Amino acid sequence: MSEARPQPPQPLAGLRVVEFTHMVMGPTCGMVLADLGAEVIKVEPIDGDRTRRLLGAGAGFFPMFNRNKKSIAIDLHKPEGAEVARKLAASADVVAENFKPGTMAKYGLDYAALSQVNPRVIYVAHKGFLPGPYEHRTALDEVVQMMGGLAYMTGRPGDPLRAGTSVNDIMGGLFGAIGAMGALIQRGITGRGMEVQSALYENNVFLVGQHMLQYALTGKPAAPLPARDNPWAVYDVFTVKDGEQIFLAAVSDAQWTQFCRILGLEDLAADPALATNNDRVRARPKLLPLLRERLAHRSAAELATLMEQAGLPFAPIRRPEDLFDDEHLLATGGLADVRLPDGPRAGEAVKTTLIPITLDGTRLGVRLDPPRAGQNTDELLEGLGYGASDIQALHAARAVA
Repeated sequence: MSEARPQPPQPLAGLRVVEFTHMVMGPTCGMVLADLGAEVIKVEPIDGDRTRRLLGAGAGFFPMFNRNKKSIAIDLHKPEGAEVARKLAASADVVAENFKPGTMAKYGLDYAALSQVNPRVIYVAHKGFLPGPYEHRTALDEVVQMMGGLAYMTGRPGDPLRAGTSVNDIMGGLFGAIGAMGALIQRGITGRGMEVQSALYENNVFLVGQHMLQYALTGKPAAPLPARDNPWAVYDVFTVKDGEQIFLAAVSDAQWTQFCRILGLEDLAADPALATNNDRVRARPKLLPLLRERLAHRSAAELATLMEQAGLPFAPIRRPEDLFDDEHLLATGGLADVRLPDGPRAGEAVKTTLIPITLDGTRLGVRLDPPRAGQNTDELLEGLGYGASDIQALHAARAVA
């Protein structure tokens, strides 16, 4: 068992969530509810969630999105295992899943079946698409980014590029959790649960909605962000001394004046052709090369210091691994220790990121390390009323592990 940690506010304490999930989308929903205090039980195959064994860009999925959860390993293909899963689901306030349409119905674990047993259950289905012409397609984050306009907006013209993280999977799980919490409030009024659906494609369309509305209002298609019509003249990445890079911005006339003052660009501040933001935007093709030339000999650290002292927007260009040493995250408790459950570093503690909110001034931390596959199987079976001999028989039949 994982060592208990001091607990921040837990508004969902007493709530039981059973999740039949893998990869990122469904586990994100469960993680959010778990971080908020719910008892979240992850149902895994006998040999564990395959996400545990991903390599490369997927190696961080399981330890990132499965903290604060318990694990039970069940073989749903065996009648005894499916019966255990149904009993477990019947004990839940919330059931979450992210498998292909029709998968859960094969085991009597769909909303129609579970709501007959427990009308109060809230069922959160995470899918590639909401019901409609596309619903039986196989979706991935990259698939919906390509078909939903996000890859087009991220890449250079003619070179669609997926965003640098699993944005739709993660946000799809967040919307699933939001829907679950809304349904919980409604259940408190009516006494009945409901089905909640969240989908990758619709999440992606929501993300690009601002560009759709831009077109609706202006009649002009939104250009990919690397080639966009920028509304601000100084809003870009600059390569400076020793090849370092830094993002600098001045998005108002007052900021432009400050920008010029702190960087010794008084001649540009006095130029009437650059007096207003729109003047500078029109002059951007000439202004930016001039700024790049003037700033090339300055160090990124010097520029950051000057920009911060003046209250102007700036950002160093960092890689994900740099964030482990970020002074703000370290000072504010934005990173927390978890012990890895699998892989060559199993048992070692590493830092993980927390959901970006506080409750009563406190970050929602890690109460339970990501579980080993089936770590809590026996105790959960006991809680469902299985006796020692029943549990032994289930193990012998390889219906649970």
